[in-house]
Amino acid sequence: MAASSKELAPPHIPVLLHPLLRAVAPVNGLWLDGTLGAGGYARGLLDAGAERVIGVDRDPLALELAAEWATEYAGRVQLVRGNFRDLDTYADQPLGGVVLDLGVSSMQLDRPERGFSFMKDGPLDMRMSQSGPDAADLVNSAEEKTLADVLYHYGEERSARRIARAIVAERSKGRIATTRQLAEIVERCLPRAKPGQAHPATRSFQAIRIAVNNEFGALIEGLEAAERALAPGGKLAVVSFHSLEDRVVKRFLQSRSGRGGNVNRYAPETRQEQPQFKLLSRKAISADEEELAKNPRARSARLRVAERTTASAGPSDRGALGLPAFQGKGAF
Repeated sequence: MAASSKELAPPHIPVLLHPLLRAVAPVNGLWLDGTLGAGGYARGLLDAGAERVIGVDRDPLALELAAEWATEYAGRVQLVRGNFRDLDTYADQPLGGVVLDLGVSSMQLDRPERGFSFMKDGPLDMRMSQSGPDAADLVNSAEEKTLADVLYHYGEERSARRIARAIVAERSKGRIATTRQLAEIVERCLPRAKPGQAHPATRSFQAIRIAVNNEFGALIEGLEAAERALAPGGKLAVVSFHSLEDRVVKRFLQSRSGRGGNVNRYAPETRQEQPQFKLLSRKAISADEEELAKNPRARSARLRVAERTTASAGPSDRGALGLPAFQGKGAF
């Protein structure tokens, strides 16, 4: 029998919630949580004073969970099944704030049948929306070069070519259908992890998940949509969990705040006449020792926060945002 949503609810608070609430204070008006998940950020915003929160998620399980706790807030929560890349279409008024918690959620990682984790065996899925081509489709149909590009550019996996070659050789014997199968293929290509090191398949699983869900395409479009949707004085808060995501967020906010960083560090810094954002923290905010003791997952988390100005929204220079050189189409 399937577990109820109450049984699936995570016991911990979301990463960097308290630093986030401090950085965006005072919390008021209409907010949008573009990665609703188990609802930790949305509930935190409501408890901190947001008049209403639009909770967006492409995972139907997240909305199933939210349907129960949302009743506690007497009509102050609007649930939307969608992608945060379209967040400027979900409200009929300018937003007071936008929160994005990038990457995979604990709720998804903890369910073997979703296929996100190599810790327990499950179908090779990894789809956040639970629709469309899945990880097994990518692993079993993509050309060897495409697989290598995915692993290298989305996972920063130095052994990408060796792993891609091994995947192609293994699938010639039969379809690769489970997380354990894929993890074992990757493990055979890499040295055994030393104590304290990440599992050898970590980078490969990250890369394939990003490709399946077209996460970089959604990220840049979501940042641009937030710029269009936020009212002057509205706050944008983004939590990322790996350097590739954080680099894109950092460069986007730098460029839109009039501090356009340059690919060439020796070139003069470019400045906009009318920046769209004001940085509320020049450096990324990390978890303190107290939070790390309670939640080791917070170790890699980085929070960046900016405030919308009165300048008109406009196109960003995507070429300067540090996006991976390889850009797949999000469906293979």
